[in-house]
Amino acid sequence: MVHPSPRPQEDRCHDRRRIPRPGSRKPATARRVSRIPSGQRNPETSLGFLRGGARPPTAVIVAFIDDNRQEFGVEPIVRALADTPARIATSSYYAFKSRPTSARAIRDATITTALQRIHADNYACYGVRKMWRAINLDGNCGHVARCTVERLMRDAGLDGVRRTRKKPSTRSADAASCPADLVDRAFHADAPNQLWVADITYVSTAAGWVYTAFVLDVYSRQIVGWQVTNHLRQSLAADAVTMALAARRRAGDNVDGLIHHSDRGVQYRAVHYTDTLADNDVVASVGSRGDSYDNAMAEALNSVYKAELIDRRNWTELIDVMAATAEWVGWYNAVRLHSQIGYRTPDEVHRTASVAAVVS
Repeated sequence: MVHPSPRPQEDRCHDRRRIPRPGSRKPATARRVSRIPSGQRNPETSLGFLRGGARPPTAVIVAFIDDNRQEFGVEPIVRALADTPARIATSSYYAFKSRPTSARAIRDATITTALQRIHADNYACYGVRKMWRAINLDGNCGHVARCTVERLMRDAGLDGVRRTRKKPSTRSADAASCPADLVDRAFHADAPNQLWVADITYVSTAAGWVYTAFVLDVYSRQIVGWQVTNHLRQSLAADAVTMALAARRRAGDNVDGLIHHSDRGVQYRAVHYTDTLADNDVVASVGSRGDSYDNAMAEALNSVYKAELIDRRNWTELIDVMAATAEWVGWYNAVRLHSQIGYRTPDEVHRTASVAAVVS
């Protein structure tokens, strides 16, 4: 190999200040980058991920050269890499660049695009498990292994949301005036409209607190009723359950004997609320005071609502929360995959059960 002629003294001083490459054994190696103009950044200072250890994949080395070639040129970078584990010949670099894209790279790019679309379409809240299920249900990429989804999500910076606990937000009624706990933490139903759970959560806005009430069908995990207001009056919970009952009646569903379970919030013990349940032959059930486990499924829904929608942005006023909640509930029921019902949607589970009931 023909070495370049000795450089001026000031360039040698510049080399001595340069971060040395691991494995360098002779001063001659430092002179391999002689053609980098004085005063410009040396590419070796960006090679932290290439120092020591096994040789990185050729694709990684080529990508590094591509990132720096406009500033330094290909050949100076290749010379700088000559005594590192990332050494590569100039001809090898150009040969790699001229190769057609591999089938795996093309498939990875296709899957990544699909993952980004699915993630964005689902409130950017799906983690690996649901993304894996969703992309295989999507069907546009054929069968995709879970490990592939995990790898490509990591590479693309996609991640799911994490839920946090909520604190109590309602006042409790006196235990003596409450119905018995008919659920006893066994949140199970064999069909729709056997057991509903209800709860209220809170949302902070620039205009003050806003409160959301949900009613959930335990069998299908479907949100059957909801309401958003800027107060905690009795009508908040009453409007949510009235919506649920009206929707079920319109669909021709029988709710006689349905158990409605809630915490001891005063909204659920109000005369108007209990009369609404009784008028529709719905049986009231109330958990023990101050114990969130007695209404765990409703609490879990609130947690999902906060993590997937509320906690991810700042809210201005009631109308903003109301509009966003309406959209989220529609997505939750019709699109969102639920792990506890076999990664199906609540609407699908309810629909399947309704058809089965008619057939039988």
